[in-house]
This record gives sequence, C-alpha cells and structure tokens, in this order.
Amino acid sequence: MATTRTATTNWQGSLMEGSGRVELQSSGLGTYDVTWASRAEDPNGRTSPEELIAAAHSSCFSMALSNGLAKAGTPPEALETKADVTFQPGEGITGIHLTVRGTVPGMTAEQFAEAAETAKTGCPVSKALAGTTITLDASLA
Repeated sequence: MATTRTATTNWQGSLMEGSGRVELQSSGLGTYDVTWASRAEDPNGRTSPEELIAAAHSSCFSMALSNGLAKAGTPPEALETKADVTFQPGEGITGIHLTVRGTVPGMTAEQFAEAAETAKTGCPVSKALAGTTITLDASLA
C-alpha cells in the first residue's frame, strides 16, 4: 500500500528578507520557521530544506541498514546515523555525508561497512537524491 506524507510551507516576502513556516501536516508534529539566512548562514533557531533532508536521509538510511542487518541474521542493538547535507549558495546541495556507528553483535567491521554501503544505495531517500554525491563513514561502536 502506497503512502503519501505532506508538509506545507507558507512564505512571505522576497528570498533575502522574507520568511516562511514549514508545517509537518501528516504527523502534526509541528511548524518550523525557515529563512534564507537559516539556510545559507546561521540557523538561529530556524530550520532549512537541507536540515529537513538530513533528517529524512538519516532516518531512512537507519531503517534500511537495520532491515538489511536483520535479514542477514545480525540484527543491530543500536545504530546512530548522522547526515551532513552541504549547501553552497549559487550551486545548491553539493553533497551528503552519512556517518553511522553501530552496535551489531557477531559482525566484523568489514561486514558492517559492506551492509552500510548496501543500505546507502538501497535506501529510498538515497535513491531520490541520486543526483547528489553521497559519501559514507561506517564503523562499529
């Protein structure tokens, strides 16, 4: 069964002086302020499209890796994934770097790195972001 998730942004004003509010409508979890400055400079308590992409990517990757490890008979005790999305004004998103640390009993560092690489390429968010360079650092805790 397909699912659809929805977020809405209401923006007021020009790019540089304006501001917006992003509402996570499907979950109802909240509404977040966004501005050009929060995207290209200091966040100052506001979010950006890149931070939202980082949240989506780190959670999707973690799910994909957890599933792959469990299917291989080595379910993880814990995974901690960080996604760093780099934005360069005038160029756009120039790269995404995933860092994952896992606690996976019975697995070698090499096996974990291989499973993480498979999850990186197979994760639906990675596939959606295929036009961007995605790098990975995977290690056992």
